[in-house]
Amino acid sequence: MTPVICLLRGVNVGGHAKIAMSELREICLSLKLRNPATYIQSGNAVFATNEADLTALASRIESAIEKRLGFRPTVMLRTAQEMRAIIRANPFARRSGLDPGKLVVSFLAAPLTADLSSRIAAIKVGPEEIRCGDRELYIYFPDGQGRSKLPPVLERTAKIPATARNWNTVLKLLSMAEEHS
Repeated sequence: MTPVICLLRGVNVGGHAKIAMSELREICLSLKLRNPATYIQSGNAVFATNEADLTALASRIESAIEKRLGFRPTVMLRTAQEMRAIIRANPFARRSGLDPGKLVVSFLAAPLTADLSSRIAAIKVGPEEIRCGDRELYIYFPDGQGRSKLPPVLERTAKIPATARNWNTVLKLLSMAEEHS
């Protein structure tokens, strides 16, 4: 069984696309995913599966949510092994004084091309710093995300569905996934 981290995009934000975490766990169980556990209300789940095709599994989860709740969020899946690699690749890891609550990993539904990575790296709208991974963006918001102009510019530039989690959440989700090992 492979431990998998499930990240839903755009749920429980501003009263739209509401999903209780108990419902998310029930949906995972209905899809024969083992020992689903959720973390906070932003659409995070961890489970174990024998599924090899995570793209197909993400689509099945999206369809199950749509059938049950009437909306279809984009689902990003990462194995525990992939999440460990994401954490190891953190380009800000050696920087001292960094507030982990202001460091965000944006998980992308598709890999970045070299051209798109270059365009994203060139974005300058404020003090934020962006570093590109393969299917992730590492973003440091020194002044917090609340008033940042970066997210809408980034979304228009990337045109790839993404969902962001702060560094503390990333670490917690890996810890939960390792408990499923």
